[in-house]
Amino acid sequence: MAIKHILRNNVLTLRLLIGATTVSIIAILSIVSFLLVREHRTAELAAIRTSLNIVQLVGRDVQNTVDLYDSALNTLIDVSKRSDLSSVSQPLQHMLLFDKAEQTPANGGFYLLNDQGDLVADSRTLAPPKVNYSHWPSFVEHRDSTSDNLFISHPFDSAENQGMCCISFSRRISGPDGRFLGVAVAQMKLDYFKTLFQRLVLEPHGFIRLISTDGTPLTQHPEPDAADAHTNLSNNPVFIRFLQEHRGSFIALSSIDDEERLYNFSEVGDLPLIVVVSLATDDVFSAWRRNAILVGIGTLLLCGALLMLTWLLGRELHLRQRAERQLEALATTDPLTGLANRRKLDQTLEQEWRRAQRSGKPLSLIMFDIDHFKNFNDTYGHQDGDEALKRVAQTIRHCMHRSTDLAARYGGEEFAVVLSDTDASGAYNLAQSIRQAVEQLEPLTPTHRRLTTSMGVSTRQVKPGDQLAGLINSADQALYQAKKAGRNCVISAPELS
Repeated sequence: MAIKHILRNNVLTLRLLIGATTVSIIAILSIVSFLLVREHRTAELAAIRTSLNIVQLVGRDVQNTVDLYDSALNTLIDVSKRSDLSSVSQPLQHMLLFDKAEQTPANGGFYLLNDQGDLVADSRTLAPPKVNYSHWPSFVEHRDSTSDNLFISHPFDSAENQGMCCISFSRRISGPDGRFLGVAVAQMKLDYFKTLFQRLVLEPHGFIRLISTDGTPLTQHPEPDAADAHTNLSNNPVFIRFLQEHRGSFIALSSIDDEERLYNFSEVGDLPLIVVVSLATDDVFSAWRRNAILVGIGTLLLCGALLMLTWLLGRELHLRQRAERQLEALATTDPLTGLANRRKLDQTLEQEWRRAQRSGKPLSLIMFDIDHFKNFNDTYGHQDGDEALKRVAQTIRHCMHRSTDLAARYGGEEFAVVLSDTDASGAYNLAQSIRQAVEQLEPLTPTHRRLTTSMGVSTRQVKPGDQLAGLINSADQALYQAKKAGRNCVISAPELS
């Protein structure tokens, strides 16, 4: 019983060990996954925060620059409309017209055009050349539109600035009646924004770009490929999101370089301009990815170590269980015959007696021994006697067909068979089968005599107050009567009466 208890404890321990290991691995993987997801989000938010700060800084600088140009243009327009302007000297006129132009960065020249596009005044010279700029997009825009809003042109190579890439800011000059009087134009060298952008520190594959709301790229750092530098983005899905959301961040696949990118963008005040900082997600998450690989390897090693430890402990428990089963078998088995020993017999009788009490079903016991076995030992020797016991034990096993029945060596040449849920008739028939099978065994040698057995059978329908000792004594008395009746026979306990 103690060994069975130990075996049950070992099985429970093994199940608990496997369960604890499984829960531990799931917990480790869950915690590591949660931390990695959180760190991934932290890396993304840090990149967004840094990029939006750059967007805000650049946007503010662009706004201030455009405001300076717009203020200078408004001054140019206001002064050009003064009725007393012609009464002052030409140098003073020039100074009044272009008073604020000198405050603008990357100034590429301010120009005053009349309603025909003729150059009336030029900030770069007191005596402007006689040229016509009616072909300028800024002139055409204001001539054909009644809007007084600031117009920002597409980038162009300026002939007035030795072919440098410029953009122009311009406003319409209107009379009191709204009649078109001309255009005030200022050119700005885009190198200014390029220099500004170059001072910013970006990820290796990142870029910053200034775009018009009609999809025209104005400038970018680093310089894009020639094919992409002037590509209109109005139909680009990413650009469309810029227009829809006005300001923010999102991750999307770039249609230009097919890279997944983190876009951070904002419109510049009320101007038709958008500042964009774009970072490759490979750069944003590169440090996180390295850490994730190291953490993943460490986690796998830890889980592998837990599994290995569990396997080793489980193997040790399995070996221990096997050893304990072998020990239990040795503790309950007769070493000579391989049948159950007296200890096992007593345990089984106790268990079956209690079961019979609960169920009300009959319990039978067969007790028998080998006839004249002492004389057999004295005549043929103990070695042949042991062989005879083995052959009888093997015969008993062959005659029994139910796993619930138990055959045991009672002691010396005596044997016992416990039959649960078996009435007197069934027990008697089995006893006769065993007796006949033993009788039919071939002698060990031609000079040996045949083996025979005497058997006593007892059956009880257990009632309150009955004792197990009564069943055993009854079977023993029946065995005694079988010997007294001439041996090699079966006597049932009821026949004693």
